[in-house]
Amino acid sequence: MKPRDAAELLRLPAALTVPGDSLAGAAAAGRPYGGRTWAAPAASVCLYLAGMALNDFADADLDAVERPERPIPSGRVDAFEALGLAAALTGAGLTLSAVAGGKRALRVAIPLTATIWTYDLWAQRTAAGPAVMALARGLDVLLGAGGDPRRAALPALAIAAHTAGVTTLSRGEVHGATPATATAALAATGTAAAATAAATALAGPRRRTRDRWAVAASLAGYAATVGRAQLAALRTPGDAGTVRAATGTGVRGVTGLQSALLAAAGAPVVAGALTALGGLARIASRKVSPT
Repeated sequence: MKPRDAAELLRLPAALTVPGDSLAGAAAAGRPYGGRTWAAPAASVCLYLAGMALNDFADADLDAVERPERPIPSGRVDAFEALGLAAALTGAGLTLSAVAGGKRALRVAIPLTATIWTYDLWAQRTAAGPAVMALARGLDVLLGAGGDPRRAALPALAIAAHTAGVTTLSRGEVHGATPATATAALAATGTAAAATAAATALAGPRRRTRDRWAVAASLAGYAATVGRAQLAALRTPGDAGTVRAATGTGVRGVTGLQSALLAAAGAPVVAGALTALGGLARIASRKVSPT
């Protein structure tokens, strides 16, 4: 497998949007893993990339018709090579989860892994697809929070709602969406923004003036990018190109929510780093598609 083909198979630019899930969860829960907090984002990235490889393995027949340029149908990557890579990355993700928080982290990482494999092998082609994908990203937040659903509930809801909207809209990347689908995606984006705003309001006593400005800037950037792209898709839902562009913007745009959540928890430097990662993902997406 050549590096370029692996990058396309794994949709590497999208992986830059993943560390913020567990970091936001860790910040909301008071950084439960201490000095090993770094291991949870690394585990999240491995599990996410495993899902990307497994997705192409499961979709090989469909991609041969709809996206023949993808690595497997084009013959650049063998399907079982992708499956082996997915299994290896899954093992790495679970190992890093154990490093991060032992049994406490594995109580979340194992259901998260099961959700990812369920989505790729079954749910993605059913009506349950967006909900299952949303569950995976919500669990990813809880992975960073040490499985504390009380303190990380709103951050998990925000990321899950955003993911449900992006996944719903992504089903129209090839043939176009419907007005109902585009409306649902925009509504999910609104829910994600509202949940993030609620989470930052609850963290109010901990915030300094600079943190408030960072939160406001992150949420405004989220609305200006993801919201605007989805509005364009709503205006012309039958245009697959517009829907595909909105999906890509949505994949990258989650960093705006993550940055707001981290700034609200008093971690503006990490929030700024995530914003920079979002910009890097945008640049990398010009070379390798994140969807």
